[in-house]
Amino acid sequence: MPPVTRREFMAAAAAAGACALITCPSAPAPAAEKERLNVLMIAVDDLRPELGCYGVPGIKTPNIDRLARNGVVFNRAYCQQAVCSPSRTSLLTGLRPDTTQVFDLETHFRLTIPGTVTLPEHFKNNGYHAQGLSKIYHGGLDDPQSWSVPHWAPALRQYANPETLADMEKRRQQLRAQGRRVNAQVLQSDPKTGTALKVRTGINVKGPAWEAANVPDNALIDGATAQRAVETLRQIKDKPFFLAVGFLKPHLPFVAPKKYFDMYPLETTRLAPNPQPPKDAPEIAFTNWAELRGYTDIPKQGPLSDAKARELRRAYYAAASYTDAQIGKVIDELERLGLRDRTVIVLWGDHGWQLGEHGLWCKHTNFDIAARAPLIVSSPQGAKGARTDALAEFVDVYPTICELAGLPVPANLEGRSLAPVVRDAKRSVNTAAFSQYPRGKVMGRSIRTDNYRYTEWAEPGKAPEAVELYDHRTDPDENVNIAAKPEHKGLVARISKMLRDGWKAAAVK
Repeated sequence: MPPVTRREFMAAAAAAGACALITCPSAPAPAAEKERLNVLMIAVDDLRPELGCYGVPGIKTPNIDRLARNGVVFNRAYCQQAVCSPSRTSLLTGLRPDTTQVFDLETHFRLTIPGTVTLPEHFKNNGYHAQGLSKIYHGGLDDPQSWSVPHWAPALRQYANPETLADMEKRRQQLRAQGRRVNAQVLQSDPKTGTALKVRTGINVKGPAWEAANVPDNALIDGATAQRAVETLRQIKDKPFFLAVGFLKPHLPFVAPKKYFDMYPLETTRLAPNPQPPKDAPEIAFTNWAELRGYTDIPKQGPLSDAKARELRRAYYAAASYTDAQIGKVIDELERLGLRDRTVIVLWGDHGWQLGEHGLWCKHTNFDIAARAPLIVSSPQGAKGARTDALAEFVDVYPTICELAGLPVPANLEGRSLAPVVRDAKRSVNTAAFSQYPRGKVMGRSIRTDNYRYTEWAEPGKAPEAVELYDHRTDPDENVNIAAKPEHKGLVARISKMLRDGWKAAAVK
């Protein structure tokens, strides 16, 4: 554990006693602390709700499914923007992108809303030990004041194949020799903490899009993270804690031990059922999936072959099953320590992911498949083995965890507590969920209601230049944009007003 300054120690002691930053396994916790619910928050990068507990056959996620049997699965949970940092920022601050002003991967929310109190920070301020492992905030944009001890991330590389690593290093050296920048450049830092507030990303030298590594689980980043989480639980078990554990896979590159690839024979891997663009959808709704095209085995332009698409889908599933196994190790240790019955567990994927649907890959859109993500809440106070169609947003996670743990809910949050739904899966608190995605000066704003997804693409203060409307009762895969049909003119006007009225007007009455 890194050394703790006297200032850090005194601040933590005032909030939670001197044991907040040091391990005191032999000292019994005060009775009041024993009664407090712990929080284990599990964040999974790029995980879409293609899981056994979401009713998808053939996907091997037994540990996430086990968690679902002890909690509530939100079938319709939506991120605020389908890309890592804006989504995570909204969830961890309880504020929407228009408030955080974080729309990219280079801006820290402490630059735009410096005084905000994050979800883990709120627990820390209320006497909890708050600790973060691996990717919770976006890489390079961690928030030190959120944690009781410094954030930890494994010092491992994404790939395991020595030839791949050697080739990538060779290309980095070539770029450096040309005067090209391959590392992120910090443009602005917090003068007090040194936190990077504004960065400029360098050239991301990549290898292949997937790799079946002949290594044990803990030789890769997520296996090492699970191991660290198990060790951390043993250290903090005697005090109230907020432990956030982040797993990288199935984020690109899809690297996992070979045994997880063996679970998914290539010849039985199915392609996306709707590889064509939605009929009458505007061009601005699409991307060229540049994130994937940077890998060495992916063409720079044009569609993927069926063979490559099948490879990638198989590798995504293998990476998801690898992370599922690591999640199982963490939950097993929580149970072994006797903490399961007094711990709220919340698992979320930071957004959805396109695996060839509409001819798209990665995220970066307002389509339902990019904005919809897994959300599972298991609470000692909550329902068990329940699934709900209640609409949920990621900004709802902050107030939900506070209410379930018995902490006050900050007044400035821009979401609603889902605790009533966690206790009774038949309840609902939202009539709509809102997402957005920028394209240069144009912002795409989307609303998901019980039956429809509606999106307007417009520059600020101007009329929409493109509109989308999908009827999920008859077209759940969003294959036909019906916004321009004359018979839907009134419907478009009504949903457009709901979009403009915003989240405050979307409470269940």
